[in-house]
Amino acid sequence: MVTSEKASSPVASTKVAVAAPVKVAAPVKTAVPAKKPAAKAVAKKVIRKPAPKAKPVAKVVAKPLPKAVIKPAPVQADVAKPVKVAKPVKDKKPKLVRDSFTVPKAEYNVLDILKLRAGKLGSPAKKSELLRAGIKALAAMTDSAYLAALKAVPAVKTGRPTSK
Repeated sequence: MVTSEKASSPVASTKVAVAAPVKVAAPVKTAVPAKKPAAKAVAKKVIRKPAPKAKPVAKVVAKPLPKAVIKPAPVQADVAKPVKVAKPVKDKKPKLVRDSFTVPKAEYNVLDILKLRAGKLGSPAKKSELLRAGIKALAAMTDSAYLAALKAVPAVKTGRPTSK
């Protein structure tokens, strides 16, 4: 506490009250329950790997270059590389149509003779292949030859033949 006697005087003597030293109480011990002993203490081992050693610069430079880098230049640089041939575009299979027609017996027998002839020539053929070849031959003819071939074929009654 500070008290002053003559507050108006410039050199006033002040009395300062000094408090007596305070005693600090000793910490109070409280009853701590006893700890149960641990079953087994497991200690983890810390494995430290040694720091990698820095390689000297001379060893890095002394390594041989990979073979891919050392390849010699081609002897003939003017030769062009072969161009990849694109696979031919496959034509879509044509839609097939099944049809029936009437043919005179003599002309039907000619189909068998033509089949045997194709076999002897080394290229066996089916009846349908012979008919398709005939259609292509007719399509390739000139108009006058085409009309002459049509007139050489007699007309046939359509429909199924009567069985006798």
